[in-house]
Amino acid sequence: MRQNAGDKPLQGERGSRRKPQRTGAQGAGERRVDAGNGAESTRPNREKADGGDRSGAPPYYAALDLGTNNCRLLVALPTRPGQFRVVDAFSRIVRLGEGLGSQGKLSENAMDRAIDALKVCAHKLDSRPIRRSRLIATEACRAAANGTQFLERVRSETGLELEIVDRETEARLAVSGCSSLVERETEGVVLFDIGGGSSEIAVIDLSSNRSNRLANHIAAWTSLPVGVVTLSERHGGREVTPAIFNDMVEEVSGMLDAFLCPDLPGCNGQAAGVFHLLGTSGTVTTLAGVHLNLPRYDRRRVDGLWLSNNEVDLMMRKLLSWDFDQRSSNPCIGADRADLVLAGCAILEAIRRRWPSERLRVADRGLREGLLTEMMAADGIWRRGKNRRSFYRRGKHHRNGGREASKADN
Repeated sequence: MRQNAGDKPLQGERGSRRKPQRTGAQGAGERRVDAGNGAESTRPNREKADGGDRSGAPPYYAALDLGTNNCRLLVALPTRPGQFRVVDAFSRIVRLGEGLGSQGKLSENAMDRAIDALKVCAHKLDSRPIRRSRLIATEACRAAANGTQFLERVRSETGLELEIVDRETEARLAVSGCSSLVERETEGVVLFDIGGGSSEIAVIDLSSNRSNRLANHIAAWTSLPVGVVTLSERHGGREVTPAIFNDMVEEVSGMLDAFLCPDLPGCNGQAAGVFHLLGTSGTVTTLAGVHLNLPRYDRRRVDGLWLSNNEVDLMMRKLLSWDFDQRSSNPCIGADRADLVLAGCAILEAIRRRWPSERLRVADRGLREGLLTEMMAADGIWRRGKNRRSFYRRGKHHRNGGREASKADN
């Protein structure tokens, strides 16, 4: 895998679900580390150290993503090979990276908001026998001078031990989470994840020797040190004129100029059906929701939606014509995102100019789904045949119930 010359992967820390210290047998436990994917999980001492069957407990997996703007959690059960069923989900805008660009550190208010959200996540994780979890932090904690100290506070106050992942890992997880949205006839894809503090881009070459694992086909990747929070703070997000919007696009385009794209179908601007863009972020899901004129956001209608080049242009112009109050009142944007959505559109526009495409596919999935997929694959849970099916039958009637993946919180 080739990366942009300016991107130096950071050393990630291990992440796990770690309960606070307690007295007596209730808090006693051992932490298992999987060397294959770096995930850790807490297990009671009564279980076998080799990870045997949990006395009939269903194999719950959990993935948490603490980003610059959002805190998100998924809890899922594996079902058919390569698939899982979401039984619990949580998402809250915390703006952990608020002011990070100017101050270089996380503010007290931002950390407090994130801690409050993580306490909810900790409660959800403690309510089920989690077989394995992986809890990650991304750009805000990577970039902040006090990022490590913040994660120590998280561990102390919530019992959760988060792992700071490097940019390459973040790009790979986004690809793993979206693999089912790439069709068999596709030969080239540019997948992008517009975050709060960074934007990851992966160029995927499927023109030969295609395998079932999409991440194996990443030909090049880059991580732009800009996201919706950082870009809107630099240029202003409430009152965005066409001139301000163009300035944002030009800033991001300048960053993309340094990225050397390999030669693959469609990557150099050819308008061909074998190539398309694939976006996983609040920006593209918002565009899709506005395009569909939804009375409220509906993941089932948005995830996997195709948008033509002309439809994206139309939605961009519509959002740019709205003032802050109009954006706030739209049910697919809301007050929490109204000052961020145009910054996201500017990043998207720079990507579209760099890689012209007739089609954009929308993904309401990403890092958490990638984490779940990689953990389940590493455990071989989909290769166990009858054992896997019996796990699913037990989980299907578990006291906490479940709901389909299509109903996961965004």
